[in-house]
Amino acid sequence: MTPAEALPAEALAAEAPGDLPAGSTHAPADAPAPPEADTLTAAGELLRALAAPVRIAVVLQLRSSPRCVHELVDALGVTQPLISQHLRVLKAAGVVRGERRGREVVYRLVDDHLAHIVVDAVEHAEEDA
Repeated sequence: MTPAEALPAEALAAEAPGDLPAGSTHAPADAPAPPEADTLTAAGELLRALAAPVRIAVVLQLRSSPRCVHELVDALGVTQPLISQHLRVLKAAGVVRGERRGREVVYRLVDDHLAHIVVDAVEHAEEDA
């Protein structure tokens, strides 16, 4: 009997190349160690903060240059309260920061890494469309 014949049919059906056999607890020797749970949680929260069409559009706008709220309102065609609400979420997640200039607050991306994630997601969605 070969090793494959010894496995239950369910394990063979669920197994894809590179996947572990059902019930196995050992990763392949070349598999990278998973990130810490706190890191995975933080990454999930960051992706959740980016998971709204208006917030994606805001990140794309801020990618080109810092903007104040009224510029984002004009560029995106949504209301000021809605832009402000989404900016609060992005700011709390560490995606954007605001800098007061007189009566206005100018928002900018904290770094370009997040813009790359958003651009890649948009390009991927356009490929599937």
